[in-house]
Amino acid sequence: MTGAVLALSGPGQTAGMSVFVDPIIGDLEVSRSAVSTAYMVGTLAGAVALPWIGRAVDRFGVRVVLSAVAAAFAVFLVVLAAAQGLIGLTVGFVGARAMGQGGMTMIATTAVAIGVTRNRGTAVGVTTAVGTAGISLFPLATERLIAAVGWREAFVAEAVLIAVVVLPIALWGLRGLGGSRGTDAADRREGGAEDAWPLRAIMRTSMFWVISGAVAVSGLVTTAVFFHQVSVLGEQGLTPVEAAANFLPQTLAGLLASLAFASATDRFPPKLLIGGSMAVTAATLVLLPLVGPGWSAMAYGASLGAAAAGARAVEAAAFPFYYGTASLGTLRGVTQSIAVGSTAVGPLLLSAGHDAFGSYAPVVLMLAALPALVGLAAPFARTPSRTPSRARRPRV
Repeated sequence: MTGAVLALSGPGQTAGMSVFVDPIIGDLEVSRSAVSTAYMVGTLAGAVALPWIGRAVDRFGVRVVLSAVAAAFAVFLVVLAAAQGLIGLTVGFVGARAMGQGGMTMIATTAVAIGVTRNRGTAVGVTTAVGTAGISLFPLATERLIAAVGWREAFVAEAVLIAVVVLPIALWGLRGLGGSRGTDAADRREGGAEDAWPLRAIMRTSMFWVISGAVAVSGLVTTAVFFHQVSVLGEQGLTPVEAAANFLPQTLAGLLASLAFASATDRFPPKLLIGGSMAVTAATLVLLPLVGPGWSAMAYGASLGAAAAGARAVEAAAFPFYYGTASLGTLRGVTQSIAVGSTAVGPLLLSAGHDAFGSYAPVVLMLAALPALVGLAAPFARTPSRTPSRARRPRV
């Protein structure tokens, strides 16, 4: 069920929103730059709400907060359907990005981490894989719906889908799953921390910054090249059709990587897996200038998709591994805010770099330095602990 919740965040994801851009531009008679700016503002503003949503999960529980987030998501999709100009569009983007890409994504994986104590990484991986598969289907299904009934009606249809599927899951499907503080007893039976880690204490540990840095860097660089994929790969000699088809190996590799990386956290220290995902990301970006039509483009797409999915899967499993689940909602609310914010600035950085250098290659090579730095730092991050009598002793 959590996989279905994650999949139905699709209308708020960049891929799900992308098919509405051209119809909106044509109907509202606004420029592409104006819509892009409204989307960036909406994404950044929506990211601000995520720490509050995370705290609410800790205080009120998954079911209550998911119900509220799903209802708000549906309402904001209707706001988008009714938009008559840039102001209404921006307001709709704020809510859809905050509740869809941010809130429902965070709650789905957090619910698994709270409810599962054995083989948690594998469970997170299954949820992520199912959710990723569902998200990848939204652009195709929505494009056909827009062609059949129009973009406004498509937004309304998505709102109805959220209301009739996610709300019942939250109210009845997740019965027995409370807030993270209420379900941390299993962790305590296994020798976990008795009290929630204060956020300030967590933020003083190097592990927090390594995990958060990986989330931010992965979101920034992968969204940048995904958003401009047709243009980026076109510079390497691929046709628009070939560049668009590259999303297929990205999606398939991402599904496999979600399962592999997340399940690996049950056996290996997550910080090593973070280092691995960052190394793959950096290597993929460095090799982009060598990509051409054919197998090299498919390998590039598969590698980048695997790296992005692996980073997300490890992050979802790493925080409960190192810090327990008592303050997991608050913690993931902060990092999800960072992740959403980074996705807003990535495409703009790559576009500005292309304008400055006349080519994507130089700026992509510069961006490769970011995951390389995080990957080098990850193995040296100290395993967090509190006092000897109350600290959790993770594997190192």
